[in-house]
Amino acid sequence: MVTRMLLISDTHLPARARRLPDAVWQAIDSAHIVIHAGDWVDVATLDAIEARAARLVGVYGNNDGPALRARLPEVARIEIEGLRFGVVHETGAATGREARMDAAYGGGSGDGGALDVLVFGHSHIPWDTTTPGRIRLLNPGSPTDRRRQPVCTMMTAVAEAGTLRDVELVPVER
Repeated sequence: MVTRMLLISDTHLPARARRLPDAVWQAIDSAHIVIHAGDWVDVATLDAIEARAARLVGVYGNNDGPALRARLPEVARIEIEGLRFGVVHETGAATGREARMDAAYGGGSGDGGALDVLVFGHSHIPWDTTTPGRIRLLNPGSPTDRRRQPVCTMMTAVAEAGTLRDVELVPVER
């Protein structure tokens, strides 16, 4: 089976934008799984995405209050088409990130087995690298708050038969 995924993070509603852009809603509608790496800020955003997504996997971020933390984990793990995914909001500074994530989520981490893919957020800076331990690190940026980036962004990807493919950073018009 082919599983189409939407990766988003740092929606910060309604603080950074009043609503999610139409392109994000269209991507939610076409995805089999939506992965949100935290900083929702507003419970209404979680409710809206949860109601519309075929399947939602999300975590809380540093800007998410008690109501969101009561409903979402700090770290989520899910298997999709034979790939072990993790989702977390913060991974620390860019310098040394690959080594830290191998230590935290690699084969010797002792926390439930090595990941194949780790989706994270926090920085609003898109990221796509592979650690020496072969964990694919993906940060979709933010669809509502570009910060120091030229445009707002989200990511799409496809999982099929143990392979992650067609990972695409998608610019988002606000």
